[in-house]
Amino acid sequence: MDHPLIDLINQKIAAAEADGAFDDLEGAGKPLPREDDPENALINRLVKESGGVPEFVSLSRELAKLREELRDTGDRTRRRDIMTEMSMMEARIDLARRQAR
Repeated sequence: MDHPLIDLINQKIAAAEADGAFDDLEGAGKPLPREDDPENALINRLVKESGGVPEFVSLSRELAKLREELRDTGDRTRRRDIMTEMSMMEARIDLARRQAR
């Protein structure tokens, strides 16, 4: 079953072609870039264009903050808690890296 607006969509595309809206587009006449993950290509592109980073990168940033907090903390109990958090964070980073492959 076609989309209910398929005729209107096709008319708009034909009008745009006639007006030259698709002439001189960037990359015209060149092959599409190779995609390592074609099923998720659109979502990957949108994340990249919006400044998103892989999970392991954001986790690594959090780990760096924990390390800085550890350096600045003299309280032994808090230091132990921070080291526990760091250990868990390192495990999460390792898992995220494996999933990103």
